[in-house]
Amino acid sequence: MAPRRDGRPGGRKSAAGRTSGSGRPGAKPGRSGPSRSGAGRSGSGRSGSGRGGARSGGDRSGPRPAKRSGPRGLGGEQIEGRQAVRELLLAQRRRVTEIVLADDLEGDPAVADIVELAAAERVAVSYLARRRLESMCRSEAPQGVMAIAAPLSEVTLSEVLEQRRSAPLFVVAVDGVTDPGNLGAILRSCEGAGVDAVVIPRHRAVHVTPTVAKAAAGAIEYLPIAMVGGLPAALERLREAGVWIVGFDDGADRTVFEIGDLANEAICVVLGAEGAGLSRLVRERCDVVVQIPMLGRLSSLNVSAAAALATYEVVRHRRAGG
Repeated sequence: MAPRRDGRPGGRKSAAGRTSGSGRPGAKPGRSGPSRSGAGRSGSGRSGSGRGGARSGGDRSGPRPAKRSGPRGLGGEQIEGRQAVRELLLAQRRRVTEIVLADDLEGDPAVADIVELAAAERVAVSYLARRRLESMCRSEAPQGVMAIAAPLSEVTLSEVLEQRRSAPLFVVAVDGVTDPGNLGAILRSCEGAGVDAVVIPRHRAVHVTPTVAKAAAGAIEYLPIAMVGGLPAALERLREAGVWIVGFDDGADRTVFEIGDLANEAICVVLGAEGAGLSRLVRERCDVVVQIPMLGRLSSLNVSAAAALATYEVVRHRRAGG
């Protein structure tokens, strides 16, 4: 599937039924990065928060609960879990209001680095009975650690396209993933593979909840996330900017191992929702649709596992020099 000089695979039709040989504006340079794929199955994270009194040198006034994001917000104000909170402090990209630890962790070497980082950044650390702290948390296993911070800042699609890079743009778009554990794992894989940005729809998809933040293990502090009103329109805009749109779907005729030279160009990998896969309008905007071959008895991978495989397959092609 080597591209012709006009930047399209020679005369082949994409899975969406368009001729890939039509001309298109040249791609802007971008950083090498991965994309995610495939539809999978998932569970769902808990939601809801409680309240409790915190202790910091005898103060039991309690931490201020994180404000819930409105429907237009990306989220990320409440961070839970040791790794996620540690990376929040290390990144220093947004204001941290308070760190709350379970009182049985006071003096514990397992959280000593978090306490030291908080002190260095002049962030208040308070202690709370573990049961009361866990009643405030919204992820399954907060590990006795919670932080309250300013919400994450969204990036726009224009900012993603206009940023100067030393390598072709690599974007991952998520088509309606609703399980927070899956989205968090996807973000972690994308950040590890050097993806430039992740695009998620504003509606009918999970945003950055505490469960997402914990599963992402700090990736949300470094990985740009663009929230768009409609994913089909966003993909069309990427296409017009010279970005190849590669969808992952179980029913595709080609496999991920056939993307070839497309991996070395500006590319957006599109992953489908759990169970449903790519929606019709999203699939129609893909230049190519591929699948991950299943050689055993199962029919598909979990979407987060598919994301890891897809993004690193792109990285492998780029490292090999195409």
